[in-house]
Amino acid sequence: MTTPDVGRRRLAVLGSPIAHSKSPRLHRAAYALLGLDWSYETAEVPSGTLAAFLDGMGPEWRGLSLTMPLKQEVLPHLAETDRLAALAGAANTVRVADDGRLLGFNTDIGGIIGALADAGVDRVRHGVLIGGGATAASALVAMAELGAAEVRVHVRDAARAAAIVELAPKLGLVVDVRPIADLASAGEAELVVSTVPGGTDLGVAASDALVSTAPLLDVAYDPWPTRLAADWLARDGRVVHGLGMLLHQALLQVRVFVSGDPLEPLPDEQAVLEVMRRSLD
Repeated sequence: MTTPDVGRRRLAVLGSPIAHSKSPRLHRAAYALLGLDWSYETAEVPSGTLAAFLDGMGPEWRGLSLTMPLKQEVLPHLAETDRLAALAGAANTVRVADDGRLLGFNTDIGGIIGALADAGVDRVRHGVLIGGGATAASALVAMAELGAAEVRVHVRDAARAAAIVELAPKLGLVVDVRPIADLASAGEAELVVSTVPGGTDLGVAASDALVSTAPLLDVAYDPWPTRLAADWLARDGRVVHGLGMLLHQALLQVRVFVSGDPLEPLPDEQAVLEVMRRSLD
């Protein structure tokens, strides 16, 4: 990869499929308000082609946002990862350092926590997780950050939960892996997070006990409502829109791209957040 210089200002979200992504709206709104002449694009990058894309990047690149299926595929290409990316085994954000090194971050975890905070959920002891991929690992870390002690994980294929099972002891969590079908008889919980693609038909409806006690954060936002969210809403359950996670993780990405630090607030950050939120209307 060519070593970038201080004039770089190009960013993009990579993944497959990617045409539906609302990330360009969010980022362009933020950079316009911040007075930064940066571009932000979408790039269709299927699994297995990420290395070629990275090799073709020139000195104008500032950073990348990553979606399915690249959050784990990128890891071998990173010179460094932040604590959360290393813990979750997934990076959704890459910043190009001044010397050309690729630095990996995970802002999905903070995005989940931010979306839940907007919905008044700031403490969880017993959670339910649907799915076992890279985003599911981030969701598990988020639940741990919110104080969870036990999480039931529902997956269609038990092998898909192997990374989740391995991660749980590092977080001080007890994980109980169950088949998707067990959602029909699931007991009460304080939170459900679904990380399966939006068009997925789980083939089962969640129990009344689960819907009546636990808000559902469905990280998918296209199409909306997802089948799971529609069923939750039809039974008067609480649903946290997946766009909330997208918004808050994007704000953290903007921090990374501007300063290199996801913990350093932006100038007039509340105004940045609001203009980003309005871009989704």
